[in-house]
Amino acid sequence: MQAPVYPWREGNRFNLRVDGESFFPHMLSCFEQAQKSIDIELYLVETGRSTRQWIDVMLAARERGVQVRCLLDGVGSDGLQASERKELEQAGVVLRFYNPPRLLSGSRLFHRDHRKLFVIDRRLALVGGTGITDEFCQPDPQTGTALWHEQLLEIEGPVVEDWVSLFEYEWERVEERARPGLAAVRRGQVPPLPAGRDGQGRVAYVGAREQKEVVASLLAAVKRSERRVWLTTPYFLPSRRIRWALSRAARRGVDVRLLLCGMTIDHPPVRYAGQRYYTRLLKAGVKIYEYQPRFTHLKTALVDDWVSLGSCNFDHWTLHWNLEANQQAVDSELAAAVAKSFENDFEQSRLWTLAEWKELPWSHRFKIRFWGQINRWVMWVFGIPR
Repeated sequence: MQAPVYPWREGNRFNLRVDGESFFPHMLSCFEQAQKSIDIELYLVETGRSTRQWIDVMLAARERGVQVRCLLDGVGSDGLQASERKELEQAGVVLRFYNPPRLLSGSRLFHRDHRKLFVIDRRLALVGGTGITDEFCQPDPQTGTALWHEQLLEIEGPVVEDWVSLFEYEWERVEERARPGLAAVRRGQVPPLPAGRDGQGRVAYVGAREQKEVVASLLAAVKRSERRVWLTTPYFLPSRRIRWALSRAARRGVDVRLLLCGMTIDHPPVRYAGQRYYTRLLKAGVKIYEYQPRFTHLKTALVDDWVSLGSCNFDHWTLHWNLEANQQAVDSELAAAVAKSFENDFEQSRLWTLAEWKELPWSHRFKIRFWGQINRWVMWVFGIPR
């Protein structure tokens, strides 16, 4: 089976929603308006208030005859109680699980479906980095915002059919019990950027260990950048090629900014391991911001007016093992909305200077060295390219 390569499509409309208190009620409303079908591909779902609301909406959809299919990751869905799975299945929701853990899984256990995709009636797609958990979806009583900072992109137009195609492709592969993430692919065939009309969009994805369209597209965009390269990712362990591309762009005068996690992060060792790259990036002129208020889970790139937004983290582990997918777009209104979101976050972040970074206390430097070495060892053990 050969994985598809999707072209640019014209005539699309995009609407960016920031944080769960905004996008989760809207997501539920979209489900409530579904007339024919709801297709969901999701990594993280766990029992809680948000999941209860989601289940109730799915049950109501089934009662009015809507087809509901959910492709859930076999590990990421572990927090969904068996009673809730049974409730969904008894209502006629079709559940399939990507690569569920088995006794003798070996390294295959690490292949995960990390995509986040919601398609309603094959006409509307919602794409981002969210899971169905209270951290993503419920406002904190004290702050009024969700504990985890996230974005969701609403998409209408011809490109939605490509999202449907990608979902169907993985849905059938899971049913066939194919080896996860190892479909035949056509390498290096990333469609060129279209002429500058608004409403352009294409689906880019990562098929574990092989297809790396999201990365190839980012590298191409950074190489041709003229004004800005703004990138945010929660787990900053980029490949050498990405680091070099960012540094080269900064040296030729492009405004290169990284929006990364501050002290609030779900995996602190990853933060320390990634900080070993700060010195060289700062010397090249890259601006590094660490977000302060809460955990930022955004996975967004803005290169001039080209946008890439979805599930893909730019770290070694993700790009080696996971299935990922991003919406790429050339659209002035979307670019302005993404830029505004970045600017709001920059204002709430610590901007590191090279001089300040050189003054780090020895305890912090030790953590960077220790976790950086652990990361190198893990990459060597699993044969992950640097």
